[in-house]
Amino acid sequence: MKKEIIEIHGAKSPEGPDGKPSAPISMAVRAGDFVFVSGLAPIDPAIGEMIKGEIQVQTRQSLNNVKAALEATGTTLENVVKATVYCTNSGYFEKVSEVYGEFFLEDPPARTFITVGS
Repeated sequence: MKKEIIEIHGAKSPEGPDGKPSAPISMAVRAGDFVFVSGLAPIDPAIGEMIKGEIQVQTRQSLNNVKAALEATGTTLENVVKATVYCTNSGYFEKVSEVYGEFFLEDPPARTFITVGS
């Protein structure tokens, strides 16, 4: 099975101080009928910067970025089967879940919520 790197409008790999990619990361990869999306932070693709705001605002932006990545590959959120959420505060679980419910109205994907250091 051959893989295909998918370019996402407005998304780019993290850059180092020299302006070159700091890590070999693809934002989305298609392999056969499968699509794999990298972790997408709440970055506004119009300005290329992390948005400010409450966790709901950041979650909504991250999920909009995932939605755009999937659409760039020709699929939708309806086909997502697994999601992993990394969050800096376990107390955000309910607020993140509330926003997830806006994006995954029926048959939500399996999901893991992991608390990490900031």
